[in-house]
Amino acid sequence: MNNIVFGQYYPSNSPVHKLDPRVKLLIVLFYVVTVFFVVDYAMYGALFLFIVAVALISKIPLRVLFRTVRAVVILVLITSAINLFFTKGEQLLFSWKFISIYKEGVERAIKLALRLILLMLFPSILTLTTTPMELTDAIESLLAPLKVIKVPVHAIALIMSIALRMIPILMEETNKIILAQKARGADFDTGGVLKKAKAMIPVLVPLFVGAFRRADELALAMDARCYSSVAKRTKYKVMKLTVADLVAALFCLSVFALVFLNKYLWHFDEMILSLFH
Repeated sequence: MNNIVFGQYYPSNSPVHKLDPRVKLLIVLFYVVTVFFVVDYAMYGALFLFIVAVALISKIPLRVLFRTVRAVVILVLITSAINLFFTKGEQLLFSWKFISIYKEGVERAIKLALRLILLMLFPSILTLTTTPMELTDAIESLLAPLKVIKVPVHAIALIMSIALRMIPILMEETNKIILAQKARGADFDTGGVLKKAKAMIPVLVPLFVGAFRRADELALAMDARCYSSVAKRTKYKVMKLTVADLVAALFCLSVFALVFLNKYLWHFDEMILSLFH
């Protein structure tokens, strides 16, 4: 549970922390779209260096950021294995009984693993450098045009904010329950998959009970304060775009533009290989 970074805030006084949350959110959305247009290893490496540079500017320790990869390593391995064994191609590398591994399958598995890792790293920087309240205000501001068609924008933003706030709380609660169960003699580390799954039942039951109790307490607290999601509200902190926001947006968009240029115009892998011939 300690490996889960998404949803946690890392306080610092870096330039990235001071950026407008709306700009950061839009940059992350463009980044997610851009990753799906990466076609060669040179661009994967360029995006990875871009993420490391942003993390260093944000003053976020790389060990904290890379814990995101540890949290999804099982998902990466499963999806890579599926593509490795079920992708057919022209160049056969290995064959044994019903198992056949092709060169195309190996390349697809590697690229998919790199894509999943990149998709987890950069959005984690968003939550590490932006408080849940700032994210809520940014989402509400960006979705404001939908109010014309009667979409409950404020309620949607509030739900997302509460969900992000609950992630670290549930993580802490889970750790406490696991420690309490271990003190009572529970074993979570030995045995097969089924035994470990059964051992998690005494953890999941009190975790869900505690989550529902917290939800009821939060609802009662909001009701006691006469909270209404349809009331017109003013902001304590008014978001304003600055020159730094525009510079950061232009720089990130230029990096993302390189990916599209590489896909449709340039081919960095071929250019690099040509230098060695």
